[in-house]
Amino acid sequence: MRRRTIPLALAAVLSMSLAACGGGPGPAAAPAADGTTTLKVGTIGIGSDAGIRLAADKGYFKEQGLNVEISVIANPPAGIAAAQSGQIDLTYTPSIPLLNALSQNVPLKIIAAADGYKDGASEGADLNRVDDTGLLVQQASDINRPKDLEGKSVSVPARKAQLEVTVSKLVKDDGGDPAKVNWMVLDPSSALQSLNSGRVDAASLVAPFTSKAASEGNRLLASPGVEFFEQGAIGLWVAGANTVKSKEKAMEGFQAAIYKANAYANGNIDEAQQLSAEITKTPLEVVKSGAVNYWPEEVRLEDIERANKNLAELGFLSAPVKLPADVIFGK
Repeated sequence: MRRRTIPLALAAVLSMSLAACGGGPGPAAAPAADGTTTLKVGTIGIGSDAGIRLAADKGYFKEQGLNVEISVIANPPAGIAAAQSGQIDLTYTPSIPLLNALSQNVPLKIIAAADGYKDGASEGADLNRVDDTGLLVQQASDINRPKDLEGKSVSVPARKAQLEVTVSKLVKDDGGDPAKVNWMVLDPSSALQSLNSGRVDAASLVAPFTSKAASEGNRLLASPGVEFFEQGAIGLWVAGANTVKSKEKAMEGFQAAIYKANAYANGNIDEAQQLSAEITKTPLEVVKSGAVNYWPEEVRLEDIERANKNLAELGFLSAPVKLPADVIFGK
């Protein structure tokens, strides 16, 4: 498995051009001389990438006649645009950016689950151990509940994306108005620095920055991800519909290899966490102190529909997206 990086400038252009993507025919799958088919896959370099790394390291892709090349992309919308334009074959995205793209009539299919929550995860006593996202405030902050965020500055990695959406639901469910929150776009490292210095009142972070923030004396206010999604697949491997049509056998192989790797990761957490630490360049003890990743072995339509309904109720979509009957590959 080779790894490369799509330049940030290109990623930004791809992200802005998402709605304009026409979805031309995907290139035909042409096996190499040794019979393998190459798939170019985009990811954002997070801890749950241990699943796809294991699929490569354990030879699961090779078993399916695949050579997988990884590109690290700035954000999920950029990956979706790259997949739709044919620059890559598959990309990682949470279900929220996927639903945003589908609402713009971008033809995409879900190939496999990348990460998510076990069934019943939202009912656990310690949500910090299952949710790799967190809303953090300084220890001495007077913010004690989501409603207190009204009039406060809250960092998010991107506007209208997963963390703003999930934190907005927390605020609304607590009787507050998300429109009264001062959302500030900051990358995770800058967000943590700003939280520590008091330049923001709260920071929406993803692992390993959640654990770093806690280790530096900040207080976890809420676990927005698991409270929004509840359970099931959240991170997804998706592809453009035309690419799926032209590379159907390769997509079947990718799905089989990923689910085999996901099962292995769930049964060998220590090994998966070691890989997560390497991928994110984070000390292993920090990774182990945070949420324990979970890699689902299926995508269920009801889990996607739950996020779809929540987005519409919060006003991020004018109405729930009418999902195609075949939006999940192989179902």
